[in-house]
Amino acid sequence: MLRKANWDIIYHGSHAEGKAATDKPAESRMKRLFGFEKEDLSSWHRFVCLLNRPTDPASLGIFRCLFGMLMAVDITQERGLSHVDYKYLDGAPVCRFPLFNFLEPLPMDWMYCVYLVMFLGAVGIMLGCFYRLSCLMFISTYWYIFFLDKTAWNNHSYLYGLIGFQLTLMDANRYWSVDGLRNPKKRNAHVPLWNYTLLRTQIFIVYFIAGVKKLDADWVEGYSMKYLAHHWLFDPFKVILPVELVSLIVVHGGGLILDLTAGYLLFFDVTRPVAIFFVSYFHCMNSQLFSIGMFSYTMLATSPLFCYADWPRRFFGSFPEFLQPVLPLVSPSPCPSSSCVYPSPPNSSSEQQDASTHPKPSTPRLRHKMAAIFTIVYITEQFFLPYSHFITQGYNNWTNGLYGYSWDMMVHSRSHQHVKITYKDGVTGEVGYLNPGVFTQSRRWKDHGDMLKQYATCLNYNLPRFNITDAQIYFDIWVSINDRFQQRIFDPRVDIVKADWSPFRPNPWLMPLLVDLSPWRAKFEEIEGTLDNQTEVVFIADFPGLHLENYVSEDLGNTSVQVLQGEVKVEIVEEKMNYTLAPGDKMQLPAGAYHKVYTVSEASSCYMYIYVNTTEAALQKNFTMLLELQEKVRNGTETEPLPPELQPLITGLEDEGSEVNITDPVVRLFLKRQKRLEEKKKRREAPIHERFNRFVTKKYYMIRRGFLMTAIAMRNLAFGLPPLEQLRREVDYANMKAPEEDPNQNEPLKDETGHVEL
Repeated sequence: MLRKANWDIIYHGSHAEGKAATDKPAESRMKRLFGFEKEDLSSWHRFVCLLNRPTDPASLGIFRCLFGMLMAVDITQERGLSHVDYKYLDGAPVCRFPLFNFLEPLPMDWMYCVYLVMFLGAVGIMLGCFYRLSCLMFISTYWYIFFLDKTAWNNHSYLYGLIGFQLTLMDANRYWSVDGLRNPKKRNAHVPLWNYTLLRTQIFIVYFIAGVKKLDADWVEGYSMKYLAHHWLFDPFKVILPVELVSLIVVHGGGLILDLTAGYLLFFDVTRPVAIFFVSYFHCMNSQLFSIGMFSYTMLATSPLFCYADWPRRFFGSFPEFLQPVLPLVSPSPCPSSSCVYPSPPNSSSEQQDASTHPKPSTPRLRHKMAAIFTIVYITEQFFLPYSHFITQGYNNWTNGLYGYSWDMMVHSRSHQHVKITYKDGVTGEVGYLNPGVFTQSRRWKDHGDMLKQYATCLNYNLPRFNITDAQIYFDIWVSINDRFQQRIFDPRVDIVKADWSPFRPNPWLMPLLVDLSPWRAKFEEIEGTLDNQTEVVFIADFPGLHLENYVSEDLGNTSVQVLQGEVKVEIVEEKMNYTLAPGDKMQLPAGAYHKVYTVSEASSCYMYIYVNTTEAALQKNFTMLLELQEKVRNGTETEPLPPELQPLITGLEDEGSEVNITDPVVRLFLKRQKRLEEKKKRREAPIHERFNRFVTKKYYMIRRGFLMTAIAMRNLAFGLPPLEQLRREVDYANMKAPEEDPNQNEPLKDETGHVEL
């Protein structure tokens, strides 16, 4: 985005006063709004001069410093420096998902070296020290790690790489940098306007395209992020609105409007304060809602880029004088730079007297023309890529292609109900089943055809060591997207090992999304509203000619299936009995047994499982009785002495070993549950300084482990492996964690489970 540049700022570093200001001709409305005249776009020469117009380097330098600092922190967290040894297991049969199949991780110690180079590059960017080299160190290793694992792809990680690439080509080390101290020619020198144009346009695209993608019907109707409204951050809105309207109006409506308008509002002087307030509030909320690392803070750091380029001089100029030596420059005006094109000074008599203060006029050279061409090409490419999925058709799995560069943030939410992997030995014909996720640490392969193909190929490669030769691999994966029916995403009859897949052709074994059944979502809420708190429901849709094989756990002693649309045939495997069900029909399913549901109608069928976890319901009933008894004992209304097995209700769990002496398993579970609830409440109600201390301590031990393991790896590369006993002690020291009150504090409570797989 092209921003307004005040010529008095460019040449003198402050707004003009006195006679010079009064002699200056009035600016046009377009110049006041957009920072340039329409004549600046009238020819290629003037356009090149516009993009290379000298601009204050202050705002760009501050952003460079903040970005480098945030990336240095990000490397230890989301990039994975703290757990490199868990992610890249040397010699282990691990299935990986690189963008290009030939990409492989280096040996583990060398991967630590890659991370160290990336970290040093980020620190160099922050300090502006050996700036170009630091940028190259950062982006080369960053993109290598980014391409190495598609399962870690997301929009904000892609954005970090783009910004790092842009900074490599910019003169962001001209303000508050070590390079400026080393080289006076770089210190406080002008930067061309296109440096700001690229960054501002990039951030505008992030907001605006994300808003355009939210015009999707699922988002507008409030189905994409329906669960968010239950978060405590939205409690103030629930005072005046029901949860349903908070989800529809605040979460979905507010998110849509903010993304569509934020880029525009940040651009104009009048609306910028309002925009900065709302985007700051938005990103602060996101930092609490999602585990997205440094993204919220990076976006906060980009907002000042839309302000006048000299804002740091005015901001830091308000600090006390004794702090000025350690703060960025506030008084000297920027120096001329060969990166910019300087116009001839105005011909007014007053300014002719000060002509010596103006830089020499210059004409565009090849570097300036190349910078203008690059700016146009890059911005065009960034607007095109989010809609380029007609090219990469093999990636289209109920989304708009590769998620990593689409900016369709949070438009789709998914839940998985059933995943089955079947193999067939190509020699013996033996059929068996694999545990979903075997040989991999990721779960994202379930949603992406390209990763599923890679996973099947990897399984076929690893299974021979288990005497399974030339295996055929079949996947039966059931997914619900944006609160729709659970349905198959891939054809379970296709051997994925031998299946054809290309990034440039439609995926032939992708099952279509049953969008014609989407109106049923309104009825789901009505059906769920008729059920009690202990009854769960799962909505299923299937294609003609296919069947679902399912197992009802013994804990689910009250399970039934009811048809909503179409016609199905239910086969009870052990009983060898078949039952045909029409819409509205319902039948009980035996617990602890397999059954199959065939779709026999010509169109797709949809039905629902209604079940009660009888084991959990009985346990919850016992917990309620024990809680009532405990309350009676504490308030003195219980006069009868408790039997020995219930005595722990009075004493409680005083230490870790006390539960061993409790003979009744239900009482033991009840007391453990009570202890976890009390600790959870204590942590939630802790004062702000305790929360902050807990947060800092957790981050410290995570960062500490990353650097200690890096030091061990560098020592191994330099001097070779030490004795195993010494290596074990070093790793144990690096693994040391902060003491926790309860190692099980993050485990979900048995009575707080949601939908479970049948």
